[in-house]
Amino acid sequence: MAADATLDHDVVERFRAEGVVVLRGLVTEPEIELLRRGIDAVVDHPSPRAKVASLPDDPGFFIEDFCTWREHSEFEHFIRNTKLIRAGAQLMESRTVRLYHDHVLVKQAGTRQRTPWHQDQPYYDVEGRQNVSFWIPVDPVPAESSLEVVAGTHSGPWLMPRTFRDNQAKWFPEGSLAELPDVDADRSAYPIRSWALAPGDVVAFHMLAVHGAAGSANRRRVFSLRVLGDDMVYAPRRWVCSPDFAAVIPPTADERRAGQSLDGEWFPLLHP
Repeated sequence: MAADATLDHDVVERFRAEGVVVLRGLVTEPEIELLRRGIDAVVDHPSPRAKVASLPDDPGFFIEDFCTWREHSEFEHFIRNTKLIRAGAQLMESRTVRLYHDHVLVKQAGTRQRTPWHQDQPYYDVEGRQNVSFWIPVDPVPAESSLEVVAGTHSGPWLMPRTFRDNQAKWFPEGSLAELPDVDADRSAYPIRSWALAPGDVVAFHMLAVHGAAGSANRRRVFSLRVLGDDMVYAPRRWVCSPDFAAVIPPTADERRAGQSLDGEWFPLLHP
């Protein structure tokens, strides 16, 4: 991998085939420190969009927050300057790269709560094929606590999104999408990809790829960045999506139109 973040052809081919790749050492130490400061600020002062994803009896604590880049200069600086954006264009095979949203995920030491197997795209209000999510840990992540992705599931179909803690279908109506397979019932039957990660390593995965993660014995701070390519368009839903952009964008400033690319200050063009 060259200094300008030009990816090897086989990395792009693997992403096309499997929907997930690991990019070693792509984020610099100064960038990691920037993300650490931003993540810690989010944990200390969560936005109104933050969610506690662990149960009250969990000895640890799992908090998520969304769409905080405009409130934390560390994130905005990273997003607008990181080499990941050029890598995203290559992985998506897209001329353009546009920000969709950022996502902070922190599992404090001792957290038992698993992130259940799921796809991201059914929770979203966008459609299309050219997308990538970057999962960027700022702490060392052992294999047993790392993100796990089922290779090839990015090819579809869309699977039923459910609430993580009580398994409710709050998005697509019951029966309208196929259910997720029980991956943990026979893990050997699925091509699960996962890696131990050091700060600077990044997992890049498609928004339709089935993924999940175990709890964490050690503190695990992650910044996740979701970006969109040429064919991704706004797909308004009749329900509240996750993240809920109605809680981010003032109604008078929301200019999104069905079937059109996202645009404007909330979804800035990052490349070219």
